[in-house]
Amino acid sequence: MACPFFLPSEKFDDGGWLHPSRLPLGSGWRGLCTASSQPATVPSPGIVPSDEQLKEFCNLGYAATCPHLPQERPWDAVRFSVTCDCEDRIFLDYVCERSHRPGEHGVLEYVFDGAQWTRLHRDTRIQKMAECYLDSYLRKTSSRKSTAAVVGTSS
Repeated sequence: MACPFFLPSEKFDDGGWLHPSRLPLGSGWRGLCTASSQPATVPSPGIVPSDEQLKEFCNLGYAATCPHLPQERPWDAVRFSVTCDCEDRIFLDYVCERSHRPGEHGVLEYVFDGAQWTRLHRDTRIQKMAECYLDSYLRKTSSRKSTAAVVGTSS
């Protein structure tokens, strides 16, 4: 479960995680904290978290001691899972949690033909996390599709 205010931008392979493939987004990521951004569809430039904050809060969620976490927030963490890996598309389920309970959930869909998302999340941060999760998933499980088009592709 990643922090819902985290906007990942690049792999963080040298984070010193014991099992990076078990991280919520499938590997460690660097990025920005957008906790001060409102509305979520237009993130502000954001805060650049330290490596320690990335390891303790951003990549893991439920960061109650994070200095950037707003008191009032809709979610504490976001989790993803692949529910259908078809030949031409992949379906991801997402759950946005608050106090360890589901607050919002849904399905996102990525189609390989045209390398595009046909079902997107309205929050750009959640969508970017889904792209990162899918990139990590494809790197681990499949050589049949190019993963270069996944991260950064939203239509």
